[in-house]
Amino acid sequence: MGVGPGVLVNGEGPGTNLRDGAYLGALFESLATLSARVFAQPGGARVFHFRTRGGEREVDLIVERDDHGVLAVEVELFETVTDHDVRHLTWLRGRLGDQLLDAAVLTTGRYAYRRTNGVCVIPLALLGP
Repeated sequence: MGVGPGVLVNGEGPGTNLRDGAYLGALFESLATLSARVFAQPGGARVFHFRTRGGEREVDLIVERDDHGVLAVEVELFETVTDHDVRHLTWLRGRLGDQLLDAAVLTTGRYAYRRTNGVCVIPLALLGP
């Protein structure tokens, strides 16, 4: 890619084409999206990105089954997940009700667990069929 650690981690340097922050974050989100699509395809599920018209709310990945059941996924380049990181997932849960099968955050962490608000935290390295 022709970039050093400063560009990957901090988004610093001339000639960088960064979307929303550090290049490493964009690469991690791309890997998570590719993984979700690969694992969803055999079951006939589709993977989308969700953003409200005004851009106030955004969910990185929406995995939708044929019966319209939805898994909502945020992708975070951090090990620790905060309430701020899951705010759009909890908002979507309120909008979709039972149609939302589950909500999860894919991270760089080492452990999978469920937060007290019900959102799953899953290391991307543990994602698999």
